Amino acid sequence: MTTSSRDRLEQALTKIADPAGEGARACLTVYADEARRAADAADARIKSGSTRGPLDGAVVTIKDLLDVKGEVTRAGSRVLASRGKPADADAVIVQRLREAGAVIVAKTNMTEFAYSGLGANPHFGTPGNPADRKRVPGGSSSGAAVAAADGIGEIAIGTDTGGSTRIPAAFCGITGFKPTVKRVPRAGAFPLSFSLDSIGPIARSVADCANADAVLAGETPSPLAPPSLRDVRAGFVQGYPIEGLDDVVGKAYPQALAKLGSHWKGADITLDALSIMHAANERGGVAPPEAYAIHRALLAEAGEGVDPNVRMRLLRSEKVAAADYILAMRDRERGIAQMDAVFDQVDVLVMPTVQIVAPTMDEVSTPESFSKRNVQALMNTSIWNFFDTCAISLPIRLGNALPCGLMLVGRHGDDRRLLAIAAAVEKQLGA
Repeated sequence: MTTSSRDRLEQALTKIADPAGEGARACLTVYADEARRAADAADARIKSGSTRGPLDGAVVTIKDLLDVKGEVTRAGSRVLASRGKPADADAVIVQRLREAGAVIVAKTNMTEFAYSGLGANPHFGTPGNPADRKRVPGGSSSGAAVAAADGIGEIAIGTDTGGSTRIPAAFCGITGFKPTVKRVPRAGAFPLSFSLDSIGPIARSVADCANADAVLAGETPSPLAPPSLRDVRAGFVQGYPIEGLDDVVGKAYPQALAKLGSHWKGADITLDALSIMHAANERGGVAPPEAYAIHRALLAEAGEGVDPNVRMRLLRSEKVAAADYILAMRDRERGIAQMDAVFDQVDVLVMPTVQIVAPTMDEVSTPESFSKRNVQALMNTSIWNFFDTCAISLPIRLGNALPCGLMLVGRHGDDRRLLAIAAAVEKQLGA
């Protein structure tokens, strides 16, 4: 960041206001005056040599489900916007961003209630993908990814319950990080799943994601120390995560592995623990019944005002029995332990972030086509929410016609090590 915070903020505000761009759809609330004061204060600190760290003066956006004191938290919903009460305080991570000197410029658009991987929002408009404005941006952190890819700030804060930082990062050609759940406090974030929700950054580099993650986790940011990839044991996931890849991903993923092949030690690996996840999902899963419990009263009172695709997904869990949910949670405990043992053999697991590139908005215009593409979008990413690992999506830029992502997965709690490995991979990929 070589220019002043105020200059970069003004550039962001100009992009948000540009009627030819996606700023108005990506950014639902803009904090122009407050952000200008924060940027000027950051510039004064930096000039005096009293900087607060790498996020001091960084222009940041936050997802629409994070509380800001005095505002109703919409979570991408007109129903919540009209029925909610103003927040009594900023979300914990918003407080931490402010304390680190971040300049919060806007709240970003999202799938209603964060419940889809495609990023569509019929209430506030769907921001067009920067690679092709006729395509969806991915979700649920849709506005976050579009803002980051379009240069509306340096860092966007999103959430990830089944892939909601990684899917839009892959679709938009940038980087998205999902931390281990316990790493970042969720107080003041409107929930989708009490068990699976996590809060993470989307940015244009691993370093920016790592600095933001440290602040969100209440740590002091420090430079990553990327290891030599020759010392990294990579496990290349086999089975359905690499089956059914579309033409673009099917060519780009092996090209990325080939480019990395001489730099690290790797072996194919089949994940037996996936059978435990499938058993839990057959019982009704973990996130779906939790999401229905959160929204049950609202659906009964004002369900017609909810995005039909979201409402349909929520109502599918109406009949899940408490006993099945409890057993699914027990399945998850066993699965987490079994998956953790995999990381005794490997340092990082490798697979495509998403099996497909971003579909066009026309391709998801019917309930049936939306549901099909949404399943495809979530297929690979949702695995790692179930097993509560950390995971990151890096862009593959090897001449592919549309963006796609390479996903690296690390052991539960080894977030900083994963980020360091990701930085080394990023350098080799030329991302």
